[in-house]
Amino acid sequence: MKKNNQNGFTLILSLVMLLVMSLMGGALIVISSGDHQSNNTSDQYQQTFYVAEHALIEAEKRIINRMIGPWTEVSTITTPPVGSTPTEITAHNNYIEQLTATAIDGFARNTDGRDTPRNTLTPVETPCFKSFRNLIRNDSGGNLTLVTDHFTNQNFGSLIEPILNSPTDVGLEADDAEKEKEYLKRYRYEFFSINVGSSTFKGAGASLKKTSTNAQRQGTAYRIYGCGYLMPKGAELGEFEDPEILIPLETLIILSS
Repeated sequence: MKKNNQNGFTLILSLVMLLVMSLMGGALIVISSGDHQSNNTSDQYQQTFYVAEHALIEAEKRIINRMIGPWTEVSTITTPPVGSTPTEITAHNNYIEQLTATAIDGFARNTDGRDTPRNTLTPVETPCFKSFRNLIRNDSGGNLTLVTDHFTNQNFGSLIEPILNSPTDVGLEADDAEKEKEYLKRYRYEFFSINVGSSTFKGAGASLKKTSTNAQRQGTAYRIYGCGYLMPKGAELGEFEDPEILIPLETLIILSS
């Protein structure tokens, strides 16, 4: 009788231990799955942040290009208008020769086309534009605050795609490269800038560094706003109104006048 009782107790104890171990194994699987999902989400936020940083760089480049002259195909620069004096025609021809001599693949900085970006453009009320709480979006008359530039729904994947066109160079198989292209197309960026007025800074030349020297210089300050988007799976290239992740960033630059 005692032996039978002991055998029965051992069987019950084994079943209980098996149940406990099964529950622990299931819990570990759930926890591991949650950690994996959390890591994926964290990676997506990090990548979206990098895309937002790229938006700030693009905005800064846009302002600098306008101030020192945009890159222009030399052959597209128009001839002097009808009625120009011989002196003006000679000056224009000399200018074209100068650009041609310094051109890279037919492009050169058109210094005649430079300007100081001013707030003349009405922005689009995108999710990015609405995400900045410290931005005064409307003036006293209820109109949208004007900006110098506003570029929306720029596809980050299109910048990276040329690299992935040679998958072996980056250690990828052709199928993996195609999947990566499609994934990166979900990342978009947007930027706009506001001329906030004149400002003094310490520096030399047109550098953005403000502590190169002790000399005070007069410059123009720009508040730059940039956003990184991660769109949901299956989103069309023209869609950007309902992002899965949106990271807004802003910075201030001062350019020499």
